[in-house]
Amino acid sequence: MAIQSIRQNKLRSSLTLLGIAIGVFSVIGVMTAITTMESSIQSGLNVFGANTFSFQKFPAIHLGGHGSWEKYSKRKSITYDQYEKLRERVKTAAYVSANDDAWGKNIKNGDNQAKRNTALYAGDEWTIRTYNSTIDDGRNITHDDVHYARRVVILGGDALDQLFPFEYALGNSITIDGIKFLVIGTAERKGQSFGQSQDNYVIIPISTYLHHFAHQRTSLVITIESPATELYDKTQDEAIGIMRTIRKVPPGEENDFEVISNVQLLETFSSFTSGVKAFAFVISIIALFVAGIGIMNIMLVSVTERTKEIGIRKAIGANKRDIITQFLAEAVFLSEIGGIVGVILGVVGGNAVAMMMNIPAVIPMDWVVYGLVVCSFIGIGFGIYPAWRAANLDPIESLRFE
Repeated sequence: MAIQSIRQNKLRSSLTLLGIAIGVFSVIGVMTAITTMESSIQSGLNVFGANTFSFQKFPAIHLGGHGSWEKYSKRKSITYDQYEKLRERVKTAAYVSANDDAWGKNIKNGDNQAKRNTALYAGDEWTIRTYNSTIDDGRNITHDDVHYARRVVILGGDALDQLFPFEYALGNSITIDGIKFLVIGTAERKGQSFGQSQDNYVIIPISTYLHHFAHQRTSLVITIESPATELYDKTQDEAIGIMRTIRKVPPGEENDFEVISNVQLLETFSSFTSGVKAFAFVISIIALFVAGIGIMNIMLVSVTERTKEIGIRKAIGANKRDIITQFLAEAVFLSEIGGIVGVILGVVGGNAVAMMMNIPAVIPMDWVVYGLVVCSFIGIGFGIYPAWRAANLDPIESLRFE
């Protein structure tokens, strides 16, 4: 009977369904897009190796205003001398590494030139491990390369393709801003994350970088790895204490450097997505509330149009519960159809965003269930008054209605 009632009023029912579908689409679409990003967050933000954390001048993800950024910019830069002191004093770390990066360098091999967005990474023998990668061919940067500031370079996969499309790279040379570097190795390919290549870079020794490319605002990133998971907190506490001493931070004052880890990156990202989820949920509730008013309106019109039918049903034995059940079923059916349409559109729309960012598609089953349950409550909540009104019609007066 519910299906038949909807078929008899196609335009009116479609407009009502549209309101529900838009409300559900808005929340499912946003939640699907966020869930797809969260599902790949481990690979997307998992930029450090296991049991690894780093010290740097600025936050990795900054969500504050301009004023807070000024606070960070006033901090003292992290220097190579501070890195060496920390490396000498930390006893529980597996390694301590110094890193930095730069962009927009002119990287060439004869007539072949790398893209301007190719990153120039500076580091030591641990840098390749810090970025969760390994050497694919050739050798890694060594301690001697750093000590003697040798002009050697490791190429990422994209840089390799751009600079040496038709020849073997190892043993050949490239230039970075006109300075000649010998290619000693190539890194394994990691593919894309969030639509961006993870292989578009070159790595040179940190000492060489500081000699040729550093400027007065250069601030290093110091990366520390704990030898085991159970020692992670101990290593981090020890390193923070030593770093505070090196940088002469008074007791009781906050660190004048950032402590960055995979956990911290995930927590920062989660706090951002939680706000987006809450906003999308509020907007969707408002849209569903408006759609619920539409359902109440169409059901009240339906009660008026079917007054005589209600009288006939009561005359042949239907009680109030039967009438209420009939009209509530129609209201819930309208809500659920709109909800299903909204879920389908939301999942398709959310995953379309994911596909554009090269992120694996997912279906947020928890939010799909929440959406359909909310639609049921919308149908019941806004259909109860029209159903109650229909159930309380006088059967004699209803039979006389024209």
